[in-house]
Amino acid sequence: MKDWYLLYCKRSEQERAVLNLDRQGVECYYPQVTVQKMVRGKRVEAPEPLFPSYIFVFFDPETLSFTTVRSTRGVADFIRQGAKPQRVQQEIVYGLMMNEDSDAHQKQLSSFPKPGETLKLEQGQFKGIEAIYQEADGEKRSFMLINLLGKPVKVSVENKDIVKK
Repeated sequence: MKDWYLLYCKRSEQERAVLNLDRQGVECYYPQVTVQKMVRGKRVEAPEPLFPSYIFVFFDPETLSFTTVRSTRGVADFIRQGAKPQRVQQEIVYGLMMNEDSDAHQKQLSSFPKPGETLKLEQGQFKGIEAIYQEADGEKRSFMLINLLGKPVKVSVENKDIVKK
């Protein structure tokens, strides 16, 4: 019986793993999100992995062994619970698939502050301070430029602490 599992891939080799798993008949899901980044001085939109180094795979372990999948080029190992590879609930995977291209997801990404935008920090150690948004710092934090003792200082703050002016 087919189930979803989560694979951990070698660094920056998710695409290689997907290609090789596909050749073996394993269905793969590699969620990506489109982000804006600077490339050679120009702002471009490019896909990036939603979960770097992770791939969801759908296969029947009675037809294709865990060892065969784990030994595929680009794959490091399964995410495990004890000695057994951990099954992933299909509702989670299908939910990710539905949200990946949804308008609400795109709207959420576009509501993020733009670099250079002036914001006010609402919570945390810098509460009440005006800051200039610089860039995202991972999933839940952002780099902000604040004026501290007359000097601009780059700090990392929780996204939930930011309020648009």
